[in-house]
Order: sequence, then C-alpha cells, then structure tokens
Amino acid sequence: MAEDEATGEPFPERLFTVDEANAMVAGLVESLVRIREARQVVLQGGQPIRDSAIGNGGGRRGKEYWEALHGLRADVESVTRQGVILRDPETGLIDFPSRRDGAEVYLCWRLGEERVMFWHPQDGGFGGRQPL
Repeated sequence: MAEDEATGEPFPERLFTVDEANAMVAGLVESLVRIREARQVVLQGGQPIRDSAIGNGGGRRGKEYWEALHGLRADVESVTRQGVILRDPETGLIDFPSRRDGAEVYLCWRLGEERVMFWHPQDGGFGGRQPL
C-alpha cells in the first residue's frame, strides 16, 4: 500500500486499464503544466530568495517563490493521490500501474502525447517503452 507523504496515511495502490489511464490524461495535463512551471520558479529563484529573506523576508520574489513551492507540493500530491506515478516533472512523464499478460507493468505517458500508447516492465523504465 502506498503512503501519502504529507499525512503518512496509507492509500490503496490502483491498477489501471488502458481505457482508465486514457480517461485521466486530459485531467492530468493542467496539473502537470503547473508542476513544471512551479518547479522552474522554485529552481530559478531558490538561492536569491533565501539570501534576501534574511534581511527583508524575500519581498515580491519571495512571495512568488513560496507560492510556487506551495502550489508545486499541492499539485504533486493531487496527481499521486490518483494512483499514478510522476516520474519526471519537467517532461510530465507519468506511469500508470497496470497488469499485462498477468505481470505488473506500467502504462507510460508524458505531456504532449495524445493518449497512452506505451507500456514497460516495472524494471524497464522509459528506455524500455514498448507500443501497446
């Protein structure tokens, strides 16, 4: 059973069919775009904000940084609570736990792809993607 990082509460792992995964894709796009954007704000603004926060709390840039950090966490938690695995926030790479020919596998999708079209073994990673 997977665990919610924020609360420590367990939530059941879910197995997706291809149709179920495809039905979720449209709903994930908006969150994944926000995750990518917020991550960039956090990565680009982190050190200057920490440096200026000592004297003045960070000002406008500090507020933007902390809002991005908060939004990033909320969106990542929202995505993972749905039972999917966020592999790469920059490319929006998602794995959907699934079963294929009796084996547990991942259905693989990333931002920009029209639908879920690939799968890979659990130990195969993105490089082991195979067409459905």
